[in-house]
Amino acid sequence: MSKIPDNQSVEATFILLGFSENPELQMPLFVLFLIIYIVTVVGNLGMILVIRINPKLHIPMYYFLSHLSFVDFCYSTVVTPKLLENLVVEDRTIKLAECVSQFFFQCSLVVTETFMLAVMAYDRFVAVCNPLQYTVVMSPKLSALLVSATYCWGLICSITLTYFLLEASYRGKNIINNFVCEHSAIASLSYSDPYISQKLLFILATFNEVSTLVVILTSYAFIFVTVMKMPSKGGRQKAFSTCASHLTAISIFHGAILFLYCVPNSKNTGLMVKVGSVFYTVVIPMLNPLIYSLRNKDVKETVRKLFHTK
Repeated sequence: MSKIPDNQSVEATFILLGFSENPELQMPLFVLFLIIYIVTVVGNLGMILVIRINPKLHIPMYYFLSHLSFVDFCYSTVVTPKLLENLVVEDRTIKLAECVSQFFFQCSLVVTETFMLAVMAYDRFVAVCNPLQYTVVMSPKLSALLVSATYCWGLICSITLTYFLLEASYRGKNIINNFVCEHSAIASLSYSDPYISQKLLFILATFNEVSTLVVILTSYAFIFVTVMKMPSKGGRQKAFSTCASHLTAISIFHGAILFLYCVPNSKNTGLMVKVGSVFYTVVIPMLNPLIYSLRNKDVKETVRKLFHTK
């Protein structure tokens, strides 16, 4: 396709179809996603508050959990309000700048969460396999460095991909058959060759997935071996129960990412893409505080005392 003048890109708009093909489900979906968003906000902000007010939770594991909750809150807030708006309005138009901005924050946060999950897996590996050296290995300095690295790499990936999107040319009204501004959808609607941009997305997504999954699977492999050597049956069951919860959330999150981004020339239908997007943009941020923290005895005790005090 021939490239058009860049000033026409400013006039470009996008229409997020969302779930408009099922008008009878618009209101039930609005109520469902509104409830999920409220639970997400209360759960994640509540988790940050609980961790801050309880000195017993001022350890690396909960330090990482507080940042995971912050990322989930931001991630859900970037996506869900626009999703809710498009379920109740007829005009689902979004400007080019708004669409690219949504992708920028979405990309930065999802990459950050991907590596945050890997950092948390490593933290659990140290706690289970080297409990006597845990406080030395997972020092405050290392913990802060690991968290900072996840945010920085998320920004680097997001800035790189957003740059190529902004370099492309767009014009007129463009239809995106989704409820979020996905990179592939935006790139495919440009009047420039999207090959480099889409290939870069595939490379970065594959690198992020492979590197984090190696850390996660290796960590849990050592945890499994260590737990199997424990003399107490109750201790083994408790450890396996905790690992199962973590691996469930990780499997859903990484499964959705692999499904959407790491399969070149995917033939996924629009509905399947939307379902996958819902999982990692809307559902996972709600589940994380429940799976990772609310089953924890110290967290529940802090919440109980907080309510009794009030």
